[in-house]
Amino acid sequence: MFAVMKTGGKQYKVKAGDRLRVEKLAADAGETVQFNDILMLGGDSATVGSPTVEGAAVQATVVDQIKGEKLIHFVKRRRKHSSKRTKGHRQQLTLVEITEILTSGADKSGVKAAVGAGSVATTAEAAPAPKKAAKKEAAPTAAAPAAGGDDLKQLSGVGPALEKKLHEAGVTSFAQIAAWTPEDVADMDEKLSFKGRIEREGWIEQAKKLAGA
Repeated sequence: MFAVMKTGGKQYKVKAGDRLRVEKLAADAGETVQFNDILMLGGDSATVGSPTVEGAAVQATVVDQIKGEKLIHFVKRRRKHSSKRTKGHRQQLTLVEITEILTSGADKSGVKAAVGAGSVATTAEAAPAPKKAAKKEAAPTAAAPAAGGDDLKQLSGVGPALEKKLHEAGVTSFAQIAAWTPEDVADMDEKLSFKGRIEREGWIEQAKKLAGA
């Protein structure tokens, strides 16, 4: 009886007792692994999978982790100053010996699935890490005055954006605005980029009334 199995992107026709080299598996020497991608079973009657034969598998024992023959890769670019480059490469392989071909019941065999060393897949899928709940920061309320300060939006022409600029400049109360001198007004005009607005809107007079209230 023989089987055609797939591993590492290649197909192999195997029977019990065969030894073959496959793309490196995540297994140690002496371990038993199971190839579950069986494309065909042959013998007295052939069974062809669509694409694989359900319940079929090939079990094998890992003999050793080896390297393939050295391959030389030579590149020459004659139009680029005659540059040349030579590289050598030895493919990582696993030597296995086929021990048994299962025609059914592969899912109940309990044998570790043959997985490529470079694959992230495992026989038992790892539970996904719990997602950390994103901390929701409370958005500042535009209408709320600064802590310990006055609601500067009561002044004519002052909205949330302008109030924020005033807070950044250290102005949080009507009393501060009521006490501004001409020098303070000129300085604040520059900071707020609204030259002449303070006098036009009459902030100082409004602040005096609001502070008194």
